[in-house]
Amino acid sequence: MPVRVPEGLPAVEELKAENIFVMGERRAATQDIRPLRIAVLNLMPLKLMTETDLLRLISNTPLQINLDLVDVGTHVSRNTPREHIEAFYKRFDDIKNDCYDGLIITGAPVEKVEFEQVDYWRELTEVFEWAKSHVTSTIYICWAAFAGLYYHYGITKHVLGHKVSGVFTHRLKDKHNPIFRGFDDTFEVPHSRFSQLDADEINRHQSLTILADSEESGVYMVMARGGREFFITGHSEYSPLTLDFEYHRDLEKGLNPAIPAHYYIDDDPSKEPLVRWRSHANLLFTNWLNYFVYQATPYKLDDIANLK
Repeated sequence: MPVRVPEGLPAVEELKAENIFVMGERRAATQDIRPLRIAVLNLMPLKLMTETDLLRLISNTPLQINLDLVDVGTHVSRNTPREHIEAFYKRFDDIKNDCYDGLIITGAPVEKVEFEQVDYWRELTEVFEWAKSHVTSTIYICWAAFAGLYYHYGITKHVLGHKVSGVFTHRLKDKHNPIFRGFDDTFEVPHSRFSQLDADEINRHQSLTILADSEESGVYMVMARGGREFFITGHSEYSPLTLDFEYHRDLEKGLNPAIPAHYYIDDDPSKEPLVRWRSHANLLFTNWLNYFVYQATPYKLDDIANLK
């Protein structure tokens, strides 16, 4: 997919080296088509890494995308250069009067904090509320999935005494849902989190449907509003070395982390990771963009408020 990105975004050169098609704003302006408008609310501290991971996955269909990177104004990132955010990001206040075909909200390293204690919680809930009437379909990833389920549906986040880290086997609970077109009966997904969801609590809520889970890592994907909301507890977008980076980062901090499960060859951190999730990751985002964004969104974005 030709993704229209701001000129000079650092992720572009890395993606071009991987033969992934992205285009600058000047070239995109010459194409007389109605591109999809996708926003990414990036809550991760290492924003450049997350930008690259997500762009890699939404660049896999023939549709053109106009991408807006969004940051919360009530939190100052200490791990991304301020110049980068000022150059390439918009604040929520800048877009709150606009409509989008799709929205991706990333995770954040605040799992052990009560939601209401997160310093940007009020602004985040404004985004959650805005998305219901201004976005055709929203994907909530990892912590954002826990936060979104809590805000919209009162689902409890259960903090664990250990980190769920590794690549786990998942099973489909609704094989005919379009989000899984092309999927095998089982598929692999990386996880990196300290929280879990209670499947029984979700099943009791008539508005929610568990689409996939794992015997080891629990609930993976929950759908609401006929696909206008997807809550995903894992990280299909992770690059091959992201879990490795996190593991060695935690080692250097003296946190004594467990070796990510089913990740390294022979479970040996001195060996390379065994990448087993990328094909399904590409299918996931391609299917979302096709079936729940492109085929569901109105031609006039202002009509999104009229969607059921």
